Amino acid sequence: MTDAGRTFWCVHDGGCGNRRQAMAVAEGLAIRSDAEVREVVVSVQRPWRWLAPHWLPRSPAAFGEAFADVCADGAGRLVVGCGRQAALATRWLRAKRGFKALQILDPRIDTDFYDLVIAPEHDGLVGDNVVSTLGSLHSINAGWLAQARIASSQLGLVPAPRTLLLLGGPTRHHAMDQAYWTGLRERVESWLESEGGSLWVSSSRRTPKWLRKAARDELPGRQWHGSQDGDNPYSGMIAWADRIIVTADSANLVSEACATSVPVYCHAPEVQQGKIGHLFTRLQDRGRLRVLRHHSEDARFGVIEPLRSLDATIDEVQKRLGLPTAEPLRRQPRLA
Repeated sequence: MTDAGRTFWCVHDGGCGNRRQAMAVAEGLAIRSDAEVREVVVSVQRPWRWLAPHWLPRSPAAFGEAFADVCADGAGRLVVGCGRQAALATRWLRAKRGFKALQILDPRIDTDFYDLVIAPEHDGLVGDNVVSTLGSLHSINAGWLAQARIASSQLGLVPAPRTLLLLGGPTRHHAMDQAYWTGLRERVESWLESEGGSLWVSSSRRTPKWLRKAARDELPGRQWHGSQDGDNPYSGMIAWADRIIVTADSANLVSEACATSVPVYCHAPEVQQGKIGHLFTRLQDRGRLRVLRHHSEDARFGVIEPLRSLDATIDEVQKRLGLPTAEPLRRQPRLA
């Protein structure tokens, strides 16, 4: 393989959810192909930002300084992108530089503009060059969880059962208002009162300020709501948790929670609608997700099968794009 062929680009807009998915796929492919990963955060300028990914700019400068610099001094063979802004960049690199383009999430344009599109089945996207997954992609597996437990061993010293509450934010189909929070808080308090143990709370960038404050004021335990709380302990919390509760709004949060081997619950007082409703229904049908009740014994789990689709997805991508497999396989990709 040429030097250019040993470089896989990973482009995203800097959002945590988009970055996690793009890097998981790019690094997985790089490990198998003995390639390096070049990560680039795109910042698409107007007017292309408004129309992404429909209208191609002439110059790479439209994607921001970092992207332009990499285009000036770097070559590559494959680009992996996630999100609407990245969908314009992956399309541009395919059309202007001859890259193989792998786009994650529905680009909202004809998939023929890409060599391959990976989309969760709740997006409802079909096509000859579409690979469907159940939920969002991530790198969480048994090895990831073991390393996270070692890196945050102090979290394993707190009393069990250790309950992790993951807070997302409001969406078009999910208001996440005061009534929703009150119901969620009451159920969490009921579990703590009857079983004891420890509570951890972690919020996302989409979590409203009022909800972060309410969680901090009204629930006990260690909480993380931003850099003011120090380093993000998310990986350690999810690795050491004995059970996880997620709000009913985020495919990324519920997919990562369901990658563990512990029970996952969702506070959903009403039937969920839209794409997230489809995903939650599929996970409930598989016995991987339960609706949060006032008493934990009302929602016991049987055998738990972790939701981990990254390896199978990478297998399919390698086959469809004709990417080579290096021998012997290395444990970690090189970062450009």
